[in-house]
Amino acid sequence: QVQLVESGGGLVQAGGSLRLSCVASGLTFSRYVSMGWFRQAPGKEREFVAGISWTGDSTYPLDSVKGRFTISRDNAKNTVYLQMNSLKPEDTAVYYCAAARGRSWLREPDYDTWGQGTQVTVSS
Repeated sequence: QVQLVESGGGLVQAGGSLRLSCVASGLTFSRYVSMGWFRQAPGKEREFVAGISWTGDSTYPLDSVKGRFTISRDNAKNTVYLQMNSLKPEDTAVYYCAAARGRSWLREPDYDTWGQGTQVTVSS
């Protein structure tokens, strides 16, 4: 059974940093397994924050996080990270880790396995 477990969320002041981690079990970080981070704020639709392919290519569909957030992965640890710097109150949301198994990884529908999420709250 595939399971994704996020950690690292919390309360931080604006301008601060957090690093989210997502550990995958029952899933080998191998070819055609891409990982992504998504977020959902109350009353808003889920947003695709960042993705990283099995080859290490990355994408940041949200202009608002470019230059502030960095996605990375450690295949030996079956773990994907999201380093978030210069956090803003508008970054407040539940952050979800997800896996895409296949050649496609650049769109939200490509992701078929989801974690439970971790809350990130940025105070002004």
